[in-house]
Amino acid sequence: MSSLDKAVETQLNNIQTKTGKTLDALTEMVQKSGLTKHGEIREMLQRELGLGHGDANTLVHFALQSDGTSAALRPIHDKLMAEIVQFGEFEIAPKKGYVSLRRKKQFAMIGPGTNTRVEVGINAKGLASADRLLEQPAGGMCNYKVKLTDAGEVDGELVAWIKQAYESAG
Repeated sequence: MSSLDKAVETQLNNIQTKTGKTLDALTEMVQKSGLTKHGEIREMLQRELGLGHGDANTLVHFALQSDGTSAALRPIHDKLMAEIVQFGEFEIAPKKGYVSLRRKKQFAMIGPGTNTRVEVGINAKGLASADRLLEQPAGGMCNYKVKLTDAGEVDGELVAWIKQAYESAG
């Protein structure tokens, strides 16, 4: 067990002592709250249990079984991938900070831009201009980037751009 894991374990034990509740009971409290956003859950735990910011933050990660970024970003990633897999066969190549989607060549990249934003890099030429389609400098890994903060932003327009890149990648 790493020293970081030991520190988190100690913090979770201290939270149980402070609150008089087991981790199962605390997780159930989070689930029953109906809240889904990390910050809202953290604030609720601070208010309801008198926890400090750090303890409440750690408890949210434990209850949501997240690493600090994936809970907020997962629905966006899942919706993107559900659309893209319908195109046909391609390779998913996990990298350190993103996933590369490839046929004969890379057609898209998906990764966190921030803790609350997913960025989709699109490797295609000649896409029609749009406010959210950000052209990237020449020589980069992708020609365009789209920033997403909600799964609802995965719409027909974005999927069409990615599909055009998929089709031109081989």
